[in-house]
Amino acid sequence: MRPAPKTWIKAAGAVAASAALVMPLTASPAGAATAATQLGGAWAPFDRCPVDAPAMLATDGDTAVPLCVTSTSPNGTIKLGDVTATTGSTNLQFGVIQHPAEGTYTVVPPPAGSIISGKTTIPGGLLGIMCPSNIPVVSAVCGQITNATLNKVTATVESAGTPTEFSLVAGISTGPIVKLPVKIRLENPLLGSNCYIGSNSSPVLLRPGNLSAPSLTATRYNGDGTANPDEGSLINLALSGAGQGDSQFSAPKASGCGLGGILSWAIDLKVGLPAAAGSNNLVLNDAKTSTIGLTAPGLSVPNAGKELSQNWHSAVQ
Repeated sequence: MRPAPKTWIKAAGAVAASAALVMPLTASPAGAATAATQLGGAWAPFDRCPVDAPAMLATDGDTAVPLCVTSTSPNGTIKLGDVTATTGSTNLQFGVIQHPAEGTYTVVPPPAGSIISGKTTIPGGLLGIMCPSNIPVVSAVCGQITNATLNKVTATVESAGTPTEFSLVAGISTGPIVKLPVKIRLENPLLGSNCYIGSNSSPVLLRPGNLSAPSLTATRYNGDGTANPDEGSLINLALSGAGQGDSQFSAPKASGCGLGGILSWAIDLKVGLPAAAGSNNLVLNDAKTSTIGLTAPGLSVPNAGKELSQNWHSAVQ
């Protein structure tokens, strides 16, 4: 049996630093925890980690080391074109496979996406992002906005693909940490149920970076997540006290808004879409991030992934 890799603790700290992003999808039961899963102890924040995904289970603890990452932010701001809105609480979770020999990482998202976020209310509502207008079809819609319910517009950021391009150096310093494809759903009775900025085929690509240096703590736990500071088989690296942001992403046109998408162009006109890089901005405040993995994965060769999964399941309440 080979000795435990010595690089994973440093690498896991970088993974944790990289994950303090945001933003809603519910994980599917296949291959990962569901959103309703409740875990105890140190595992509690990792309820959607895809520990049962084939790629995670196949990790051996030598050439491939499995980790779980979770990150939350209580609030922030997002600016798209000419519109700025506050964000509510957000959560990002995914698995990471570290390849020590190559110094690279593979992100494994939950099947239904890495991002969960609360809905953000757009200031001014539909009147603010589309009205008034001298275009008959738009002015007709504006005339139907007679109460707060018809005017209110909420925005939710959803996953639009697998995160990629994780950077170890950026995770512990500055620069883009990970590329995160997202789409933003606009909800309003008059916009219909399929109004989006970005899509799976043409997503908004966020590349967040640290806005300040986070503080780091490391704590050891037993496999089920109970504290064992001296001999625990799991190590949890937690980062806090920092925010993350990205001001260099572009935003595509809206699509699917209104019957047959007839209102998409009106939203584009008011919001200022497409919006080139430099005219948009994301800030996530007080990000708290945790990474958990086996303290000595080399001692679990070739079954590190299976052991991590068993530990996760032992914490299910």
